[in-house]
Amino acid sequence: MRILIIEDDKSLAETLRFQLESSNFETDVCYDGEDGLHFIEQQSHDLILLDRMLPGLDGISVLKITREKNISTPIIFVTALGALNDKVTGLDCGADDYLVKPFDFEELLARIRCILRRPSKWEGSKPLEYGDLSFDIEQKKLYCHDLSCSLSAREGALLEFFLRNPRQTIPRISILSKVWGPDAEVEDGNLDNYIYFVRRRLKSVKSSVELKTIRGVGYQLEVRHV
Repeated sequence: MRILIIEDDKSLAETLRFQLESSNFETDVCYDGEDGLHFIEQQSHDLILLDRMLPGLDGISVLKITREKNISTPIIFVTALGALNDKVTGLDCGADDYLVKPFDFEELLARIRCILRRPSKWEGSKPLEYGDLSFDIEQKKLYCHDLSCSLSAREGALLEFFLRNPRQTIPRISILSKVWGPDAEVEDGNLDNYIYFVRRRLKSVKSSVELKTIRGVGYQLEVRHV
């Protein structure tokens, strides 16, 4: 499991990093809201620890932008702002939990375990739509106008990831981490093969949506303009 720590108190951030890695989590750390949002957009983390009082973008702004982008990664606010209205605001804006500083690390671990036990929000049954496409997540079936095709489990997971992040340039490493898992040993050629398979599926239903290669970076799903 990989956790992103967004905390401007560098001493606390490094302490959290050490404690989490000692508990067998992988971590990334950043110290301001803008960098934090960049990390979040890569969607390569299973959970985020977010401070509210950050330089640049504050924590509430980071949270709101994250949820507006339909990024459902669980977020725990870890903050010194402990008044009732602060907690209500944080939770109403889309946080999954709210922990007030100072706190005991064992309590933080318990809250992390609780959130990670919840069913993934990716498991919802509502079809994903973009451009002229509609994708049934559970049936792994792709629709475009009066045409349709079925996808394999891996093709479906890959297309789902892109449909949840349309028009965004997604680095190869983020795709591999999210679709195959952060600890999976996957060769680059394997990703290339599945990109080809998904492109073939899009072509088979005559969609105007295409999966573009962003040279040297990764891929982007967008509507093709004729």
